[in-house]
Amino acid sequence: MIKQLFPIRHVIGYLASLVLSAAALVVIYGDLSDAANMTVLLITAIIQASLQLFVFMHIGESADTKKELYINIGYALFVGLITIFGTLFIFVWGWYA
Repeated sequence: MIKQLFPIRHVIGYLASLVLSAAALVVIYGDLSDAANMTVLLITAIIQASLQLFVFMHIGESADTKKELYINIGYALFVGLITIFGTLFIFVWGWYA
C-alpha cells in the first residue's frame, strides 16, 4: 500500500475537533436549559474524545500494540477519575484533612 504524503485524515480530524469545540460554545452563548447544556456538553465531549483516540492516538491502526494502548487508556481514565472525584471531595463536599 502506498503511503499518503498529505495527512488528510489528520486535517479532517482537526477540523472536526474545531467544529465540535464550536458546538460546545452553544452552552455559553445559547439560552438553553441546564439539562440541554449538559446534553450538548456530554455529546460533544464523547465525540471529541473518540475522535482524538482514533485519529490522533492511532487506536485502530496497529494490532501489535493494541493491548498496551488499552492499558494506557485505562490508566488515563483511572487518573482522570481520581482527579475529578478528588477535586469534588475537597472543593464541593468539603472532605479534607
